[in-house]
Amino acid sequence: MSIKETLRSNLTEAIRSRDEITSSTIRMVLTAITNEEVSGKEARVLSDDEVITVLSREAKKRREASEAFEAAGRADKAALEKAEGEVIAKYLPAQLSADDIKKMIADAIASTGAVGPGDMGKVMGAVKGLIAGKADGSVVSILVKEALNK
Repeated sequence: MSIKETLRSNLTEAIRSRDEITSSTIRMVLTAITNEEVSGKEARVLSDDEVITVLSREAKKRREASEAFEAAGRADKAALEKAEGEVIAKYLPAQLSADDIKKMIADAIASTGAVGPGDMGKVMGAVKGLIAGKADGSVVSILVKEALNK
């Protein structure tokens, strides 16, 4: 069963069990997936990898919104955004640990021959495909900068 089919099935279950947060979050994610499918010149069906990209983007939006609400003193809204992020996280692949990411970065530096901060683009390009949906891009960026500045 594809991720999209799983989302639809879980939406039905959430509606039946009257779980408002889960049902509204899954609806929002399915809408984002549909918007991605119909954007461009011709409609298409997203692969699971593309769906994971959309899910990652939506999870990042929730994380950033939660931080913004907390900074503004809106704990209730921040909690709602965190809850939505947790629902989305259930459909994402397991997140990589910092050590796993550092190992991938070290391998990418070795394979690209990167020697300094100017080669960050090369390293990010090499690592990007390996970590898609499995790590936050900003965390990876910080770790790449640290590795290249040594």
